[in-house]
Amino acid sequence: MSDPLHTPLCEKLGIEYPIVAFTHCKDVAVAVINAGGFAVLGEAMHTPDHIAGDIKWIRDRVGGKPFGIDLVLPSAAPEEKTVDELMAMIPAEQRAFERSIMKKYDVPAPKEAPDLYTWGGLDQKRALNQLEVVFDERVPVFASGLGSPAFILDRAHQLGMQVWGLVGKPRQARKQVEAGVDVIIAQGYDAAGHTGNIGTFSIVPQVVDIARGTKTSVIAAGGVTTGRHLAAALALGADGVWTGSLWLASRESDLNQPLKERLIEAETEDAVFSDCISGYTMRTTRSPWHDEWMSPEAPPVLKPPLQMMLSSDYIQASLDYQRKDLMTEAAGQGIHYVTSMKPAKKILSDLVEEALDVFDRFADSDD
Repeated sequence: MSDPLHTPLCEKLGIEYPIVAFTHCKDVAVAVINAGGFAVLGEAMHTPDHIAGDIKWIRDRVGGKPFGIDLVLPSAAPEEKTVDELMAMIPAEQRAFERSIMKKYDVPAPKEAPDLYTWGGLDQKRALNQLEVVFDERVPVFASGLGSPAFILDRAHQLGMQVWGLVGKPRQARKQVEAGVDVIIAQGYDAAGHTGNIGTFSIVPQVVDIARGTKTSVIAAGGVTTGRHLAAALALGADGVWTGSLWLASRESDLNQPLKERLIEAETEDAVFSDCISGYTMRTTRSPWHDEWMSPEAPPVLKPPLQMMLSSDYIQASLDYQRKDLMTEAAGQGIHYVTSMKPAKKILSDLVEEALDVFDRFADSDD
């Protein structure tokens, strides 16, 4: 049989395997790219200068191979606000509840300002300033992790860039396919981070049906952490998979050691779906912050981006002081299969081997 892992996505990107690593760590991105996969670096937390530096760093190490940058384009965010203005918008009730959590769990003040203060989701001006760097650098792929990228398609295509959109609902996919987005990431409820409430096995085939007959490729996301998941995604009609949690505890990952340990220890039920971190529904590992916001005493969760501002000191302090008991991280329901700190190249090869074993088993059954 022909190579089942050589899909149209491989042709579109010039890659060996239809595996996309979404990561916030540039070392992971380079390792995956050089091992034959594709990587998208999440840069929404960084300043434009930082993003430009990361792009150059990657280019210097991948020998002309393509890569992507992921940002957020939140249409619901204010047009322009300073951090102080946003902080002043947090109501006294929610601020008091945040302080009570910090006191109850003996959470010290963070040592430095949270990275969140440069997050593109805080206001539209920040997001657009970050986006300009991607255009200036003509990054091969721009992926929108939040918000529709349809409004940038013409400019990106004129620069020879691909535009990818991440969706959690079929109606979002339909709009983006009609607009001409190059790749749709169909993300199921199983996924880490900001996600919707439709399961991976339900949304992927629906988006495949929507994109059929167009030039738009579909990538499956949500809980993908094994070669069996990869084989299943291809069987559903996707051209590849988008993976995130898989790389968090890799050798190259820059997460601190206690957080890696927390992720390796985590089980599926620890990856909870809540709006208490950012105000958007988001899957993250359960922590005392989650428990308190799920309690009957909790006030209403704030709308984005205010809830993200409110949670930022707790999250930053947990990392600054390496408080494993407090830590939380975006992680999907496939986290059960993240069981050790392997090199990214080994993670990729294990995924490929297991998927090929699945296809070989089916081929043998036909004999």
